[in-house]
Amino acid sequence: MSASERAQLETGWKSVLAEELDSDYMASLRAFLVSEKQQGKVIYPAGPDIFNAFNHTPFAQVKVVILGQDPYHGPGQAHGLSFSVPEGVAKPPSLLNIFKEIERDLGLPAPASGNLAGWADQGVLLLNASLTVARGQAGSHQGQGWERFTDAAIDRLNRQRDGLVFMLWGSYAQKKGALIDRRRHLVLTAPHPSPLSAYRGFIGCGHFSEANRWLEQRGETPIRW
Repeated sequence: MSASERAQLETGWKSVLAEELDSDYMASLRAFLVSEKQQGKVIYPAGPDIFNAFNHTPFAQVKVVILGQDPYHGPGQAHGLSFSVPEGVAKPPSLLNIFKEIERDLGLPAPASGNLAGWADQGVLLLNASLTVARGQAGSHQGQGWERFTDAAIDRLNRQRDGLVFMLWGSYAQKKGALIDRRRHLVLTAPHPSPLSAYRGFIGCGHFSEANRWLEQRGETPIRW
């Protein structure tokens, strides 16, 4: 059985990413992850959550893409959705600023929970560039193949879907989204929502209302942010 057949991935994504799943670089990535675990390292998120972004948001149902960089590397935080934390976990600073901008932009009070699965289930692909990280070591799984895999996911969305909204916050996300066809998709850029840069243009960007206007103009149901 091939790796793509074994992958626990939503069927639409599995179909468009089969070539990547069966590639040599993904085999090397799997070997790297096994080696990390054999060395006693704790990997986040837990195995069943690694592809959560894809499984919550099927390929055919993506409306909006929010690009993150790394999963959170603290205990209990990462669950496979960029910027999101599970129920009952304290909201990280970037997520607090996202909620601040939604409140400013749409007048919606910040929710009690930082779990963004409700967005994902409406068609918001919460995709990190790297899908795993070692505990306490930000960026520790960068350059191992994940970026190539997630670039392929963005490429398939860019080429095979129309009228998507891409929210690219910070220079890293903007570089990763450089190949998106702006004639066919709405690309929204702003500084990253981290406390280091949120007040240099993220707060005030209006991306959430702009995304919903775009979707409504295309006859799509807006996102309940």
